[in-house]
Amino acid sequence: MDLTTIYHIARAELVITIRNRWTVIFALVFGGLVVSIAYFGIIAEGFSGLQSFTRTSASLLNLVLYVVPLVSLTMGTLSFTGDKGATELLFSQPLTRSEVILGKLLGLFFSISLSTLIGFTLAGGIIMVGNGPEGVVPYALFVLLSLALSLVFLGIAVLVATVNRRKSRAFGVALFLWFFFVLFYDLIALGGTLFFRGSSANVFLFVSLFGNPVDMVRVATLILLDNITIFGAAGAVMLRFLGGQTSSVALLVVGLAVWATLPVIVANRLMRRQDL
Repeated sequence: MDLTTIYHIARAELVITIRNRWTVIFALVFGGLVVSIAYFGIIAEGFSGLQSFTRTSASLLNLVLYVVPLVSLTMGTLSFTGDKGATELLFSQPLTRSEVILGKLLGLFFSISLSTLIGFTLAGGIIMVGNGPEGVVPYALFVLLSLALSLVFLGIAVLVATVNRRKSRAFGVALFLWFFFVLFYDLIALGGTLFFRGSSANVFLFVSLFGNPVDMVRVATLILLDNITIFGAAGAVMLRFLGGQTSSVALLVVGLAVWATLPVIVANRLMRRQDL
């Protein structure tokens, strides 16, 4: 595997993606929402004016959990099921399919990272001026978790596009996966606890947490923010099992790393068997 080749493919993909108007729109909308949340505060809870880093992170959490997976799935599916002629031309070059997958994946990831970092950086600057640097470390870690979430769903998009070569079908599957992970999974997990009692239900919740990267980022973020009272039963069970916040977050990060790499590995194996 040639790293120079991967770099050139990633750079080309980054340029193409940045020129796409949807990338610009996402950057502007996401940046505007992040800055607005940082400035106006949590109106529902009676706060006004500039928020601290901790309160801003808590406010932005749901926005990130809804928007980042959707954008990552959409952009990833669009890229890997794009123009058939361009795809055939790319794969006809003296490149391995692993290099193509990794190069395009990294290019997309850098594009989404750039778009999200613009909003987070602007909001961070506003908060720094208004409230000082207190809480900047958890805020930075929250940003890193958001980027990790985008990488996970880009990997899932690669797998979806590899399994479903037709663009319409791939987009349908990607949209279903977004609904499943963001909206339906928690209901299924909570419903599953009805079939268990006592400690078995706690174990089921603990295991089910690692089946959804969205929940993993949610729980890890709320642990970092020391918001123990609201991060739910799954997070409480995990803290009880592991006996500490640091080990819990570390385990969640490892789980996210598995989620980020496993779909790409499977997609690479499937693509090697396909006649492109």
